[in-house]
Amino acid sequence: MQRRQIGSSDLQVSPVSFGTWPIAGVTSLGVNDGDSLATLRACAELGINFIDTAYCYGPNGESENLVRQALSESRDEFVIATKCGVHYNEEGKQTNDARPEQILRECDESLRRLGTDRVELYYLHSPDPNVRVAESAGAIRELVTAGKVRYAGISNHPLEQIHEFHTVCPVVAVQLPYNMLQRDIEQRTIPWCRENNVAVIVYWALMKGLLAGKLRTQSDLDANDNRRGYPMYQGQEWEQNQTFVDSLRDLASECDQSVPSLVINWTISQPGITAALCGAKRPWQLEESAAAMNFQLSEAQHGRIEAAIKARGKAAAKRLFT
Repeated sequence: MQRRQIGSSDLQVSPVSFGTWPIAGVTSLGVNDGDSLATLRACAELGINFIDTAYCYGPNGESENLVRQALSESRDEFVIATKCGVHYNEEGKQTNDARPEQILRECDESLRRLGTDRVELYYLHSPDPNVRVAESAGAIRELVTAGKVRYAGISNHPLEQIHEFHTVCPVVAVQLPYNMLQRDIEQRTIPWCRENNVAVIVYWALMKGLLAGKLRTQSDLDANDNRRGYPMYQGQEWEQNQTFVDSLRDLASECDQSVPSLVINWTISQPGITAALCGAKRPWQLEESAAAMNFQLSEAQHGRIEAAIKARGKAAAKRLFT
């Protein structure tokens, strides 16, 4: 099976990872435990050994609990990553809290939910404006020393904060959004990571489903789907995006691949990208993602994709990280 090293660690992972946010059932429609467990259990046969979750994936740790149920008998076959510093408050809303004492408490709870004595990779989930990143990094360094966490990572932080964290607690991976139409991290973050032997693990490769090629009209979205509120799903942006996706459909057909497989293959083949987190609610969705590991685009095909990206122009998506 294809494996890549996570930064300076000894962790070897599949370039397609299962991102378990959808199975938490918070924003995804039509989620049920039976399908979620089946999807997790399909990872091994699909060649996926990298599972990504978080303390806040579900008000009661639904995602981490499902990972335990599905993988308890094969725990050592997987690299499990989880995240800390975001939890649900008494009003049932997600809130940032990256205080050291909170991180230590969340780690113990995550280990209990996951049914394990350690996680291979532990990320600080997102910035807490009330806590210096260096303080949070100190807590995660303590967890590494204690053996509860093998390696540290940082997610959803700008480069300056990544560097601040790294000076206190060396990181082996950063996790950030990245896709064909949102490539800002190519400017500074990816070069820094390559220079410092830090893996880049990306999410939103399919841009919240927009690049999956499944949606041909806006009516394909459920009336309750929160994606209807995103500018990229509306008006002229929608039309331009559909034209772009049409070009991907043509190339995918020539390659005898699905559009999601094509898009994810492009993503994991970009310089500096170690792995892409791919969400799924059903095994067949994960199969499409995993198929991206089984073929290679030619130089000419990469050129056609770059030309299509250039023709699409800048998408109406907020600037993320550079």
